[in-house]
Amino acid sequence: MRFDRFMEAALHDPERGYYARRIRDVGIRGDFSTTPSLSGTLGRAIGAWAAKALRETGCRDLIELGPGSGALAHAVISALPWHRRLRTRVHLVETSSPLRERQQALLGRSVHWHQTLSEALATCGGRACIYSNEFVDAFPVRRFRLNADRWEEQFVTPGRSHWNTTSELPSGSVFSREWADGQVVEVHSPYRKWMEEHLTYWKRGRMLTIDYGDQVADLYHRRPDGTLRGYFHHQLVTGPEILDRPGHQDLTCDVNFTDLIEWSAPRVRMLRLIEQSDFLKPHVDFNQPTDAFVSAAHGAGGAFLCLEQEVV
Repeated sequence: MRFDRFMEAALHDPERGYYARRIRDVGIRGDFSTTPSLSGTLGRAIGAWAAKALRETGCRDLIELGPGSGALAHAVISALPWHRRLRTRVHLVETSSPLRERQQALLGRSVHWHQTLSEALATCGGRACIYSNEFVDAFPVRRFRLNADRWEEQFVTPGRSHWNTTSELPSGSVFSREWADGQVVEVHSPYRKWMEEHLTYWKRGRMLTIDYGDQVADLYHRRPDGTLRGYFHHQLVTGPEILDRPGHQDLTCDVNFTDLIEWSAPRVRMLRLIEQSDFLKPHVDFNQPTDAFVSAAHGAGGAFLCLEQEVV
């Protein structure tokens, strides 16, 4: 099968997928940690962003995509000024049953749950501010390799993979650049399809997308084998081991923010694209080691980007 279909099954199959059934938590008890599981800084920063975005757009609904353990939503709600908190309806879009149970235990009746963004937007009349942290990287990718000026696509059979020459390339900024022979690239094509399906219901508001990645010009610097990797019990998994334990380990790729901007235009326009370190800076307590870690420009603060967009 094509690699993105293998990755889709490994992560999201209703019966055996990692996110659908296997994952139980995010952080020390899970296979990987996210910024909210390490520090409250991101929650404070998004809370400040949400208060401003809700006020300036006139929206009353706030939607989080892929809320993980629920820790970020809890921190964001707590960071909202009390008068804004009373006026704001918070919605979580979650497809993982184990994670939804974890969120409900933490947040109780203070939020509303939805299976899809379009369902949440319908509830809001299409007027909402939306945010996500490490949401896009959970989508499958198609993988391509340049071989003697021709593109090959990766396919998977049990226990191994192979590359087939193809002339049918998806929309992606990677194909408009020059690469060295053998370079492997990824395209989040399923995320583009998701955007086209759900964002048509979005009529007013702003969106904040936070994830690890870069713009296409810098995304593959010193990465000839691409950015695909896995996480199993907090251990990094690369190479052929990526195909092992399907459904039992996380699989992820860096996000190409150039694609995110181009795919959503012209209906959604970019307001700013900044490093996480700059987004967090006003809210960091430098006496807390974890705050300093997630905001360090040469560490997590530089590896993550924050993309703010608005409906035109």
